Amino acid sequence: MARSHRAWRWQQKSLAGLGLLAVAACIPLAEGFDRSSRQATTMLQFINPQSVALASAMTSPLLFDTVSDFAEGVALVRLKSRLGYIDREGRLNIQIADDNVTVAADYAEGLAVAQVGAYFGYLDRQGAWAIPVQFRQAKSFSEGLAAVQGGTKYGYINSQGEWVIEPQFDLAERFVGGRALVKLGETYGYIDTAGRPAIPPTFRDAWSFSESLAVARIDKLYGYIDPSGAMVIAPSYDGAFSFSEGLARVRQGRNFGFIDTTGGMVIEPTLPFASDFAEGLAAVLIDSQWGYVDRTGEVAVTPQFAYAADFSEGLAAVQQNGRYGYITPAGDWAIDPQYSNAGPFSEGRARVQVDNGWGFIDTEGNLLSGAGFQAVD
Repeated sequence: MARSHRAWRWQQKSLAGLGLLAVAACIPLAEGFDRSSRQATTMLQFINPQSVALASAMTSPLLFDTVSDFAEGVALVRLKSRLGYIDREGRLNIQIADDNVTVAADYAEGLAVAQVGAYFGYLDRQGAWAIPVQFRQAKSFSEGLAAVQGGTKYGYINSQGEWVIEPQFDLAERFVGGRALVKLGETYGYIDTAGRPAIPPTFRDAWSFSESLAVARIDKLYGYIDPSGAMVIAPSYDGAFSFSEGLARVRQGRNFGFIDTTGGMVIEPTLPFASDFAEGLAAVLIDSQWGYVDRTGEVAVTPQFAYAADFSEGLAAVQQNGRYGYITPAGDWAIDPQYSNAGPFSEGRARVQVDNGWGFIDTEGNLLSGAGFQAVD
């Protein structure tokens, strides 16, 4: 690959590179609501690849061993030892050409991270290698660049696999609004898309930008900075989370509340737990049951669920009596609880667990079915 000569020089010691990409089997979705500040790429993986035709095991409805959410028109699915991407009708859309691929991610900006052995590269929309396997770690593309680990340090490449920002960071995150969070030694700062320092690395902890504000810690307390690095919401919280729909979840002591972009407390920190706002509602835990509050803090959906996820595309997955279904913002059942597990709606489809397999439903609850895959051998 061609190399540029852009390098960012901070006057401080650098530590050995730390792992950037969390590789995880796609086992939705009953994890907690705290959205990580490190946005790891969700990936599907399998062991001992074999030459198995996907079509040979397809039944109606379409069920797979593992699935991801739809992104850029396709969803990654695994059946036995084969990976592929299906379209919204369940047809094989992208067949991965290299049988040695053991891990793959969702497409982002037309490319998907994939792993062979201990190294990563990027697949194009035909399932062939667009950027050959060569990186120790790799993240999805964002704003035309992707953070990758070359040697022991992280830098950024373009969609042709060329170094745009030379490897020099101990950790590196995706670009959001022209800023990327990077770590040098024990402190965090931000760079712009040319690799120039935008905010010096002075924070002991920091998050990526969201809605033009980013969480940053000074001493033991968290506040928010703007893209210039100015602390616009004073560090006064024991915990803080990214802004979503103009509100941010903060923790004081053991309880959660919400602030606006001026730092004004909109919902007092009295909640044992809460999620971020999505489509005007936030899932909250009250008296050991999950429900939803609106932007004023008023209860919009009475707490009654064992689990409640964020709203997406007008519906939210909730658990009641051991089964998952979907409710409307009014709290009415749109899809009765009948699944072993359930994910969010994305591009008109949601992944659901039926017995020991995973399939997809539409917003009416219809399970994707049919012959699906064409033969791949």
